[in-house]
Amino acid sequence: MDPTQLIPTPDTIPAPWEFFQLLLILTFFAHLVFMNAMLGSAMIALVREMRAKPADPPPCRDIAGILPYTIAFAVNFGVAPLLFLQVLYGHFIYTSSILMGAYWLSIIGLLILAYYSAYLYKMGGDLPRATRIRALTTSILLLLIIAFLFVNNLTLMQTPQHWNAYFQRPDGTLLNLADPTLLARYLHFVVASVAMGGLFLAILAHFQQKKGVVGAENRLRGGMQWFTYATMVEIGIGIPFLFSLPKNVHQLFVGGALLHTALFTASLVTAFFALYYGAKERVWPATRTMGTTILLMVLVRDLARQAYLAPYFHPADLQVVPQWSPLVLFLAILVIGVAVVVYMLKLAARVPREVR
Repeated sequence: MDPTQLIPTPDTIPAPWEFFQLLLILTFFAHLVFMNAMLGSAMIALVREMRAKPADPPPCRDIAGILPYTIAFAVNFGVAPLLFLQVLYGHFIYTSSILMGAYWLSIIGLLILAYYSAYLYKMGGDLPRATRIRALTTSILLLLIIAFLFVNNLTLMQTPQHWNAYFQRPDGTLLNLADPTLLARYLHFVVASVAMGGLFLAILAHFQQKKGVVGAENRLRGGMQWFTYATMVEIGIGIPFLFSLPKNVHQLFVGGALLHTALFTASLVTAFFALYYGAKERVWPATRTMGTTILLMVLVRDLARQAYLAPYFHPADLQVVPQWSPLVLFLAILVIGVAVVVYMLKLAARVPREVR
């Protein structure tokens, strides 16, 4: 069957598509930062817990205390980019979500259980080490399953030629397991999370060091080591991931198109600078260069999605029916919401640790 016959007619949009494209890129960048810091720091905490001796005190009280909050931030900051993705690519993401609907709807329950397990880990400082490890392991495994389902959906939405499989599996259990990029894409995400988790812990240790907290210097060094080694592995995974993309897509980033190649090359350069600063244990230069790398990779990812869907659709094809007042109201609420969150974080930072 011709896959174009399976693609629904897109809805109109209330403003030029470039407006939503910019919001999608910015909000997805913020979501990636929180999500990677959350998952990566949890995985590092699990390794530390497993390495600790039975008689040792809980080794990751700092991570345990903030893990539920980072999950909450990752989830909430993930809502906006998903909404903007639906505005631009709704007829693709809705279809792929229905094709794997049984798994997609399960994400809500999995996330609740992961959040509950993270809270159990946070509150379990006086519990046996085995109990803490089980709680943290459960939370991480559930988050990894959720990530795998998201990767499936985002690859399925951009490959309508795979949608024919619905007629063999019409029960909402279709996964895009035959996609040659699936495993590399997923591993690239997981390793990136470890790198960002290490950098996140190094930043926390940096502030603790300025306050004279005992052991902060060792935690900073450990966080930067996690960041450096994971970044090296991530670069190693990224190359085969690039060439697992369809030929017409990956060639755009290796000389086939000026913009695509320039952005991809720039992301490699900033990644190597981040690697250099990580090895030198220079927290803020590593943070700046890694932040730039993430933003460039978000742009690369978006160009790759457009290349995937080029035979079928481009956001410029969407019909614009101007409705500016809802957009202005949305942006005003967004700005107020972010300001309130920043204010609450400042208040929380002032609360003495003993009171928390």
